[in-house]
Amino acid sequence: MKIVVLAGGLSPERNVSLSSGCKVCAALRERGHETALIDMYLGTGEEPAALFAAPIPEELTRIGRQAPDLESVKASRTEGGASQFGPGVLDLCGMADVVFLGLHGACGEDGRVQAALDLLGIPYTGAGHLGSAIAMDKDLTKRVAAPLGVRTPKWELVQYTEEEIPALAERLDTPCVVKPVASGSSIGVSVVRRGEDLPAALRDGLSCGGVCVIEQYVAGREIQVGILEDKALPSIEIVPKEGFYDYENKYQPGAAEEFCPAPIPAEWEQRLGEAALTVFRGLGLSVYARADFIVEEDGTPWFLEINTLPGMTPTSLLPQEAAAVGIGYGELCERIITASLEARKAGK
Repeated sequence: MKIVVLAGGLSPERNVSLSSGCKVCAALRERGHETALIDMYLGTGEEPAALFAAPIPEELTRIGRQAPDLESVKASRTEGGASQFGPGVLDLCGMADVVFLGLHGACGEDGRVQAALDLLGIPYTGAGHLGSAIAMDKDLTKRVAAPLGVRTPKWELVQYTEEEIPALAERLDTPCVVKPVASGSSIGVSVVRRGEDLPAALRDGLSCGGVCVIEQYVAGREIQVGILEDKALPSIEIVPKEGFYDYENKYQPGAAEEFCPAPIPAEWEQRLGEAALTVFRGLGLSVYARADFIVEEDGTPWFLEINTLPGMTPTSLLPQEAAAVGIGYGELCERIITASLEARKAGK
């Protein structure tokens, strides 16, 4: 099969995406597929077809401790222009039997790329454009999940400016969690335990657009549940060595301990799987995803969010959950492709 792995893009999560894309590309090549990797935003200065034989850049597999400087990324594209698709990207995608979306975050996981590929008649992996758009928005996701009986922390959507931060910090209750409404990899997320720390957390949120969900803080265990082909995978528990599961703890090897399957009672596992599938189906998602929860001491699961393009990096969680039921990384990639082609044919 001829496959293009689309990664990078102009997102704070581009480095995570490039690492995922490299691993996916290598795995698919090992399984005999003709596979090309391309950065969605930077594109290529050479003949697009040549990328099917190009080596995978080793430096792209490494993820730094901080999110990338997107202004520097913009400046590095000499062609300029406002398009999110760099030179040669759509030409290359048009050559493929399927595009494997290794994208993360805005302009990749929010439905816009999916919609563009739909209009061009190019099949791609993962959920469709509408479900992706809703799932990327933490407020909309909660609005769908809560009426379905899925317990989720109380939340408020706020849009604000720098001048409004003092009054907003005075009004909001703590402890709470400040989350940019459409960001991933915990970029811009702050756990606020004291009122005096709220202004700084809101400024961090402002740097990610100034539209945030202010969420009730729930103490408990961080447990995540992958979904593959409409079935829940074994859960995985995350125990950061310091702080919470932020960007650095997610992607720096050894920064967090991960236990899969999670050491929890069978009834907890069942409740988590049912809640994850309820959200997955309620949002109209398809193929695969990963739902994030906090679980209280009595086993009560609190749904936080769902990711429609879970990370596929060397430290990512979904591949670990698949491995727990005997699905290796290369097989996982192929199953995602097969299920995605079926979903596109069914109009999902």
